[in-house]
Amino acid sequence: MHNFRQLNIWKKALQLAKKIVVVYNSMSQSDKVSLWSQINRSAVSIPSNIAEGSARSTNKDFCRFLDIALGSAYELETQLMISQELNTLDKLDYEKLITELN
Repeated sequence: MHNFRQLNIWKKALQLAKKIVVVYNSMSQSDKVSLWSQINRSAVSIPSNIAEGSARSTNKDFCRFLDIALGSAYELETQLMISQELNTLDKLDYEKLITELN
């Protein structure tokens, strides 16, 4: 079993999720489209799956949850790209978030 609070990957994912929420909260209501709701869920899913997997009794189970977290990261990257293309996300915010995500 792993203590997720000590995992650097979890700490970084948590910081990214918080930054996504900050960007979301700074947007106008008209820009808070359903895509941004999904972006928030994807961002929160990354550290959540790392934490959940850390409680599993085997490394194999933990790795499965890390795979799920990675899938959420790819999902988030795609959603951020779409949002930037639709001009609901500022290019500078997009670049900062993608850099941190990668």
